[in-house]
Amino acid sequence: MDIVIPLFDDFEPLDAIGPYQVLGHLPGAAVRFVAVGERGRVTDSIGGMRLDVPARYAEVEACDVLLVPGGHGTRPLAGDAAFLDWLRRTHATTRFTASVCTGALLLGAAGLLDGLAATTHWAAARELAAHGAEYTPERVVHRGRIVTAAGVSAGIDMALRLAALLTDETTARAIQLHAEYDPRPPFDSGSWEKASPAVRERIKTLR
Repeated sequence: MDIVIPLFDDFEPLDAIGPYQVLGHLPGAAVRFVAVGERGRVTDSIGGMRLDVPARYAEVEACDVLLVPGGHGTRPLAGDAAFLDWLRRTHATTRFTASVCTGALLLGAAGLLDGLAATTHWAAARELAAHGAEYTPERVVHRGRIVTAAGVSAGIDMALRLAALLTDETTARAIQLHAEYDPRPPFDSGSWEKASPAVRERIKTLR
């Protein structure tokens, strides 16, 4: 099972690493990162993670799962005709095409979400709707061969859903147990609706 995650400068690290942690444990699966642009060093949106990516996205002609992460780097890619064409061509070969966070904007820019319900990071909801998708404020949205996840940490939930679809629920549950993914956050501030005015103001200062 070939699972491909394209990486680009300014990608959101957990968008890619969370699903990689989950899907990398699927029996018979190989997860590979491919660079959007030249092969070599790719830097995350925080700036401290630099990954050496040995292959370019254009070298991939088909895969079983295509998973597109988000991050600040999605904005310039939304106008990259060659990359969007590759998304369309690769999607035609997949069992599932997925996105995390603002990765959905790239699926939308490629025309893959036209008329579909989909989700993304709450701050990008209007942008997603502008690409012809129906924004749905759910953590994971599964429509046919397309699975979208909301912001950042939701990629883990989405990957577990994919794991069950690709194998079975028992396997997905076993991967969840291996990761000890039993979230009990110290604060109930994980969505815009739950966040206080002070928290909503403070987020504007974060990079």
